[in-house]
Amino acid sequence: MTTTQDPLRLAAAVILGIVTGSILFFIVALLIGTFNDIARTNISITTNVAENIFSLVLLVVLIVVCVAGFWWKVTTTPPSEQKPETGPETEQED
Repeated sequence: MTTTQDPLRLAAAVILGIVTGSILFFIVALLIGTFNDIARTNISITTNVAENIFSLVLLVVLIVVCVAGFWWKVTTTPPSEQKPETGPETEQED
């Protein structure tokens, strides 16, 4: 684990975590809604986070978990090394 990280990699981890967490929320809400329709239960998770505190909590938890996961992955994975470009001049030594 390196001490300094590239800010671009960290920003990418945060953005990817937010997007992934939001998509996971919609998938989970869809599955819970389908389960509610089939089993006739009353689980109050919907995609309307403005009216339902449980939905908001689920959304925030999924986003935080995804951001933390991607942040951890970025900090524990070393950046890729770029190979120096070799031209025809450097390959042939006479």
